[in-house]
Amino acid sequence: MSDGHIDVRVYRPSAPGPLPLLVYAHGGGFVFCDLDSHDGLCRRLANLASCVVVSVGYRRAPEHRWPTAAEDIYAATCWAAAAAAELGADPSRVVVGGDSAGANLAAVTALMARDRGGPPIAAQLLLYPVLDADFTTDSYRLFGQGFYNSRTAMQWYWDQYVPSESDRSHPYAAPLHGDLAGLPPAVVVTAGCDPLRDEGLAYASALQDAGVPTTVLTYDGGIHGFLTMPMLDLAQRARVEVSREAAQLISR
Repeated sequence: MSDGHIDVRVYRPSAPGPLPLLVYAHGGGFVFCDLDSHDGLCRRLANLASCVVVSVGYRRAPEHRWPTAAEDIYAATCWAAAAAAELGADPSRVVVGGDSAGANLAAVTALMARDRGGPPIAAQLLLYPVLDADFTTDSYRLFGQGFYNSRTAMQWYWDQYVPSESDRSHPYAAPLHGDLAGLPPAVVVTAGCDPLRDEGLAYASALQDAGVPTTVLTYDGGIHGFLTMPMLDLAQRARVEVSREAAQLISR
């Protein structure tokens, strides 16, 4: 964003507005993926949840280290909230969401919006989120090898995005270390065979302990990233259920 430009892609379903607005950050370990890789998922979320989706092409590591990606998502959220009426959306129903590393950026954006006085965030949608650089959890021990997303890969992703270990305890890098009071309601999705399962469950528990209404959806047979694998029956079912929970959360 050195030139003040961030790419976004806007999805709007054929439903009467104004609609909720979901600012979405794609996964990919802070390094990979883009607007195209998550096009199918964003289209389905827009249609299933009847919301405007703004998918954000944030800058990625290693060329752009922490906190660049988080700042990009926050900036895009500020823009989207200000442009909500033009997008056919309701500025009082802005949701931040993402999957994997993108869910980290969404959770961080919720923290930033609280700390910086806006924009108001109505809810957060966190799909198998990256929340802490702790590679010693039970789920890392059980699923850190042979289940698509490995411990070695996750360690490498962290090395690219947040190379300084001292920075990895900052809430804007690892939200699990943050004060979570006053955050918007959340839907947290975890996959049963994912090394990130335990940090997702820990974050959901920490949100609840902080008084944040939180819905947890756990898919026992799922691997990390399964929602972007439409050939899986589990992914199709989860997309419907996740969208329903998100829509209900926004309507409260």
